[in-house]
This record gives sequence, structure tokens and C-alpha cells, in this order.
Amino acid sequence: MTNRSASPRSGRRPEWAGRNYVLLTAATIVTSLGAHGALIATTWAVFESGGDAGDVGLVAMARFLPLVFFLLIGGAVADRIPRHRVMVAANALNFVSQAVFAVLVLSGTAELWQMMVLTGLCGTGQAFFNPAAEGMLMSSVTGEQAGRAFAFYRMAMHGAGIGGAALGGALVAFVGPGWVLAVDALAFAVAGALRAFLDVSGIPERKPGGGLFADLREGWQEFIGRPWLWSIVAQFSVVVALIGAVEAVYGPLVARDELGGASPWGIALAGYGVGTVAGAILMTRWKPRRMLLVGTLGVFPIALPSAALAVPLHPVGLTAVMFVSGVAMEIFGVSWMTTMHQEIPEEKLSRVSAYDWFGSTALLPLSTALAGPAEAAFGRKESLWGAVALMTLVTALVLLVPDVRNMTRRPHGATTAKGAPGTAVDVGTGTGGAAGTGTVVVAGGGAGAGMVPAPGASADAEGAVRRNG
Repeated sequence: MTNRSASPRSGRRPEWAGRNYVLLTAATIVTSLGAHGALIATTWAVFESGGDAGDVGLVAMARFLPLVFFLLIGGAVADRIPRHRVMVAANALNFVSQAVFAVLVLSGTAELWQMMVLTGLCGTGQAFFNPAAEGMLMSSVTGEQAGRAFAFYRMAMHGAGIGGAALGGALVAFVGPGWVLAVDALAFAVAGALRAFLDVSGIPERKPGGGLFADLREGWQEFIGRPWLWSIVAQFSVVVALIGAVEAVYGPLVARDELGGASPWGIALAGYGVGTVAGAILMTRWKPRRMLLVGTLGVFPIALPSAALAVPLHPVGLTAVMFVSGVAMEIFGVSWMTTMHQEIPEEKLSRVSAYDWFGSTALLPLSTALAGPAEAAFGRKESLWGAVALMTLVTALVLLVPDVRNMTRRPHGATTAKGAPGTAVDVGTGTGGAAGTGTVVVAGGGAGAGMVPAPGASADAEGAVRRNG
């Protein structure tokens, strides 16, 4: 895949850091700062309005339902019209919904149904934003330096998340959640303005297809024809659902009841952010040959935060566990993005990404809605230990897939069985020579590494979701 950044490189800028890459990274830094604070602020806004664990789960469900419902449509749309327009429109919707949310919380008039509607609008924006953003990022870097570019992108994003989580937890404690939500709304506005300047002149126009449903069928064929892809997405449909329940519901509840409030939870999230930065730095140097095998092994530590909350560990211990989880998950995240970049055709990036996101987030509405009832039925500790067991089991099962164990990294310019330059053949991996070029997946779905965003968090919070950190 060629670099679609049209602008010449300046002085010390790496050759893979073109204009579009820089704009995308800058916009994600801005939204990550706001999102990680909003992740905490939304939960505490529900608490301040008199809500309980069940209400937190309902607000989370309200966000994830439209996310799941509109993802496939969003992916098809992003492969039919310029992706940057989809991204800017989604940012505008998120700005409006978060701004209204902030005003209601600041005025003390926020009701549960209002919070559910507004987070639902934010989830709708995310459904259209995520596939477009992943396709745009994939189109902004070269194949040869893709792994390093993705690692630096994620390092910048998670670095911003460190400050956002720590500052957000402190601000919620000192000035209340409303002002943190207002900052998140402003971040969406700034990021949307930056993304409006993306240059798409170097990206080939898509050929007219047979319509929206024909595009969806074509994306499905690309998705289901790769065992490594659908098996990992199926794995993360369970993993992400459990992370969503743990981080959107149980984590804040444990922090409130046993750790002293919002601030320790914010520091723990910041510890995760530090871990992701450390993992990203590691992945700028380390290029494992068996990317999916190494990445999948890195998923096991995702269960550690649930175990730490079940004990629960002292805030210092919880922060250390979150750090380790962040390192491991970033190993998976960069490995996954590099694999997708190598295997999926550019013109199908957003559609395949949409199926990835859809499968990975499909159970989120159910898991977040049931988190409160599960606590009442089984107990909080038992629910958390159950999450640990399920995450470990489904990750172990994925290692049974030959493609996951055997797929290897190939040099840029390798050819497919049909001789297509710039793509690669899965020699000896059982994929039948499927070739392509890429997608990124973040925090909530089949590809990113990170934590699931709580309701009201940014669409860019790959640390909020998608294994996208």
C-alpha cells in the first residue's frame, strides 16, 4: 500500500509521518484527553443524580445499542463516500450530545432518560466514526513502516489518555462531572476541525458498487473467508462484553465503595495508560514474526484488572495490575493492526472493520445492562471472578485456530498467489492465499487494545474499547 499523504515531509519528520497521519494523530490526542475524563465523569453523573449500578448499566447499554445497530451501515457508508467527511460529521454529533449532557449535569437537572438518549446519540456517532477512522488511518501510512507508525499513533493516543484519566478523576472529585463532560465536548469540536483538513486527493476513488447491501455482502465475504479474523472477533465479542461490564460498572462501584472514590479509579486508569505507552514503545522496536500468536498470548493479562477488583487490591496494586494489562494489550493491538494492514484490501477496509467492530461489540448492550442484576444475583466478587474465567477460556480457545498460531509477517512488496503487489499470501496458514491490506481496531472491538469506553466517552477512546486502547 502506498502512502496517501500528499504533502512533502519536513526536516526531522519520519518518512511515514505524512500530513494526514499527523492530523489524525493530533485529533486523536485531543479527543483522548477529553474521553478518558468523560469515561469517569459519566458514571459519577449517574451516581450524583441518585442512580445505582443498574442505572449505570442502562446508560452504558443506551450507548452501545446504537453503536452495534449502525456499525455495519457506517462501514459501508465510509467505503462509499470520503471517509474524512464521515469522521467530521460524527465528531459534530458527539460535540452536540456531550455539550447538552454537560449543561444538564451542571444545572442539576439531568434525568436518567435524558442521559440514555444523549449517550445513545454519542454511540450513533461512534458507529459511523470508527470504521471511517480505521480506514483513514490505514490509508495514511506505508506498508513497510506500518507497524512502527501504528505503535507511535497508539503511544500518542494513550499518552494523552494518561493525562486525561488522571486529570478527569481529580476534576470529578473537585469540580464535578459536568465540567469534565464540557471539556470532552470541546475536544470533539477541535478534533472535528482538524479532521476537516485531511487530504483525500491521493486516495483512489471507489468504483460504484451495486448498492449498500451489495457492499455489505462483499464485506461479509471478506470477513467470513478468514478464520483468523472471525475467530478473534468472536473471542472479543465475549472479552469486550466483559470488559465493558467491569470497567463501566464494577470498577467505579469498587472504587466508590472500597477504594475511596473517583480519584483512585482515575489513577488506576492512568496506570493502564502508562502501560499502553510502554507497550507501544516496545512495539516500535519489536517486530514478532508470528504476529497473531504473540498478540493473542498478550490478551491473557486482560483478565488481571477484573481479578484485582474482585480481591480488591489496594489502589497501588490495582494501578500496577492495570499497567501490566496495558503493556500486554498494546502488544496485541499493534500486532492486530499490522496483521489487518497486511491482509485486507484498502478499498474494503471500512466494511471489514465494521464487521470487526460489530462482532466485537455485539454483546456490550446486554453485558452492561445485566451487570447490575448479576451483582445482585451472584455478588460482585463472584461476578468479577466469573469474568476472569470466561476471558481466559475464550482466549485459550482462539489458540486452537491454525491461522492464529502460524500466520507470519512478510516483507512489504510480497505477492499474493495472483501476483498482486503489496499484499501477502498466508503460506502454510490455511487461509487459502487470501490477501489484502489492512484495518485498525481499537478499544471495543476486534482489533484495538484497550478498555471499553464508558457511556459518554470519546469515539476515539481506544483505550476505552477495542483491545482498541
